[in-house]
Amino acid sequence: MNIVNATQSHFKTNSIVTIGTFDGVHIGHKKIIKRLVKIARKHEMQAVVLTFFPHPRMVLHKDTRIKLLNTLDERSKLLDELDVDHLVVQEFTKEFSRLSAVEFVRDILVNSLQTKHLIIGYDHHFGRNRAANIDDLRDFGETYDFKVIEISAQEINEVAVSSTKIRLALEEGDLITANAFLGYNYMLTGTVVMGKGLGKVIDFPTANLQIEESYKLIPKNGVYAVRSRFNGDTVYGMMNIGRNPTVNKGKQQFIEIHFFDFNQDIYGQTIQVDLLERLRDEQKFESVEALKEQLVRDRENAWNCIHKNHD
Repeated sequence: MNIVNATQSHFKTNSIVTIGTFDGVHIGHKKIIKRLVKIARKHEMQAVVLTFFPHPRMVLHKDTRIKLLNTLDERSKLLDELDVDHLVVQEFTKEFSRLSAVEFVRDILVNSLQTKHLIIGYDHHFGRNRAANIDDLRDFGETYDFKVIEISAQEINEVAVSSTKIRLALEEGDLITANAFLGYNYMLTGTVVMGKGLGKVIDFPTANLQIEESYKLIPKNGVYAVRSRFNGDTVYGMMNIGRNPTVNKGKQQFIEIHFFDFNQDIYGQTIQVDLLERLRDEQKFESVEALKEQLVRDRENAWNCIHKNHD
């Protein structure tokens, strides 16, 4: 899959395009994407997803509280797995938000992307002040020779409900519900950085994960069974999200992974960690020894859930 900038792309072949954030690329989104790809293959066109980044609310309302299920890289990887040909990323700026509807359609959809089919939600609004709607798109379609395919109210509702339920589930620690709506295991992607080294002292060395994207939704604090991949091999482990109240006085949130039967040096590497199951809440222990005893139990519980559900 090619990843291109909307204003710098000039396709030479016809495209079928859908527009949206597609945050999470969950089971509701996948229905739309599969429909896009199916029509593209039938008509020998390019399957194109047009998305905006940063999220419009971050730019127009300076909403720093908004949390997304995917980083842009994670979203790209998920769309690539669905056989999308091009992910077109339009940088969302205040200047872009002032484009008129006709400028957006003419300059981006038609001239840049060579759109011949457009799959869009029944309630889609676009252009300056979001003044244009799907009826306007149909009019533009007649002018610029592209067909508008409407996503029904029911499909749009399924997508919206799924996204809301996934975010709420993760914030509440309900990983089972979140993963069911996603259709895959929720992931965290970051760089392994140096920690304080206490884990190694108590025989539970950890990889400390640093996530650069402040908008990435971090699930509820607690202990999780996880997996990752290194050099083509699947490696399992357990991860703690929390403030380390036993040894760190709860000042800062950390994401620490203890991988089982693994001793490679991975400092500085970017890794993806898939969250398989939530084991327990984070808690404060009376001593480091009591913490170690709990970690032994956590490791056993994690292995049990991995063997039961994820072999």
